Amino acid sequence: MSVDVVITGGGPNGLMLACELSLAGVRPVLLERLPEPGEEPRANGLVGQVVQVLDSRGLYRRFTGASHPPVPAPFFMFGGMHLDLSTLDPGPLHILPLPQRRLEQLLQERALELGVEIRRGHELVDLAQDGDGVTVAVHAPGGDYELRTRYLVGCDGAHSVVRKRAGIGFPGVTAEDIVSRSAHAVLPTSVLDPATGELLLAGARWRPFMMHRTAHGVFALASFEPGVHLVTTMEWGRREQIDERVPMTLEELRDSVHRVLGADLPMTPPAGRGPHVLRRLTSGNTRLADRYRAGRVLVAGDAAHVHSAVGGPGLNLGLQDAVNLGWKLAAEVHGWAPPGLLDTYHDERHPVGRRVVMHIRAQTALLAPGEEVTALRELFAELLEHQENRRHIAELMAGSDIRYDMGSARPVPHPLLGRSVPDLSLVTDAGTVRLADLTHGARPLLLDLGGGDELDETVTGWKDRVDVVTATSSRRVPAGLLIRPDGYVAWTAPDEETGDPVSFGLREALATWFGVPA
Repeated sequence: MSVDVVITGGGPNGLMLACELSLAGVRPVLLERLPEPGEEPRANGLVGQVVQVLDSRGLYRRFTGASHPPVPAPFFMFGGMHLDLSTLDPGPLHILPLPQRRLEQLLQERALELGVEIRRGHELVDLAQDGDGVTVAVHAPGGDYELRTRYLVGCDGAHSVVRKRAGIGFPGVTAEDIVSRSAHAVLPTSVLDPATGELLLAGARWRPFMMHRTAHGVFALASFEPGVHLVTTMEWGRREQIDERVPMTLEELRDSVHRVLGADLPMTPPAGRGPHVLRRLTSGNTRLADRYRAGRVLVAGDAAHVHSAVGGPGLNLGLQDAVNLGWKLAAEVHGWAPPGLLDTYHDERHPVGRRVVMHIRAQTALLAPGEEVTALRELFAELLEHQENRRHIAELMAGSDIRYDMGSARPVPHPLLGRSVPDLSLVTDAGTVRLADLTHGARPLLLDLGGGDELDETVTGWKDRVDVVTATSSRRVPAGLLIRPDGYVAWTAPDEETGDPVSFGLREALATWFGVPA
């Protein structure tokens, strides 16, 4: 059997990629080794630019039921330090509380609507590629079989079979000096402030959804359902005292909380079947694939990068891998991709993965014990008093500081070039519309904000793959924007002061990203 694209891994990243390919007219086959969706609690929400990406596909309102676009978060944290974002306009960081199990369910529903074939209980066990495609060996309940595909994408997690079989290196480090414990628990109402949700213990108020550093470790508290809290601790240098053959208990977590906070926190197991977290981690990997593409095999999400969950960057990074890759892979399948387009997936996303690894390591360092770290945090707190520094950190965590190399015919490119396009309010012949509402189909878009016929005439040869929308905007932006399907600006019209025609450089940009004209 032969298909255009096979995706392994039915988690959020694999499902998102399947949706993106389907929107672009490619019907992938998705292989997931688990016969049913896993129930193990994992991520508790989305942090960063990925929230706006979901909005651009019409999924934010569908997932939340909200009638409004995403609202920036008024605060967050970096290395356990409070990050006041309330004075930043526009707010650079968005948060969507959504358990990963629910996210997977919603993305699967969308994928099935779009015609994706999902084969549960089908596990890729080997692969062999040549110049024309990839042959994958699949173990399945009804019998093993082979599947021939033009491209294979591994979204199969940190222990990716695809990455290993394709010979893609996974360099990094393993930290063995930190012990993390987490569990869902019921806490006495006597130690909780009903108005703020703060924990009142050891003569202090411990704010929820924050990481609190003490002289003996880190403590965090969060509640995602009434009456149940997720309690987490981190301790340094205690691994040798743990028998890893013995499962963690709530009593073990209670002892850890006592060491970190210096006070006892009564905890009882939650009622109901759960699933509930009861987890101990005695080591953590930080690794980044040395390449995201090996011939006709590509990797995305945890198959390409693993790291600590500090700051919640995982889904933000992985889902945007999928959105970056989807349209480029579809262009290859449809035959109009310009030379080198698929290589830009690694060129653009690998540095982003490296940057995420950098800021997670920095946050972990700021959480560690020791007087030197305390001094560093004092200095860092002074730096965060300055608004531009807070914006810099927030944009780093959101991923909105990314600027891809689009090439430019002008010595000084417009600030929007290579960046994610802001959500503009546009006035069209059909009325007022948000730009995000024009990108649900994941197609390239030429936004003509100046009127006239020049841009429309220039794009004529690409209208089979590029949509054109004529509108006006009250916001000061160039008279024309060429927007890739992943939301990044590939071309901007020149300023009037340059004297260049409004279409200057547009034809070159269209050819660079969307191939030769029909």
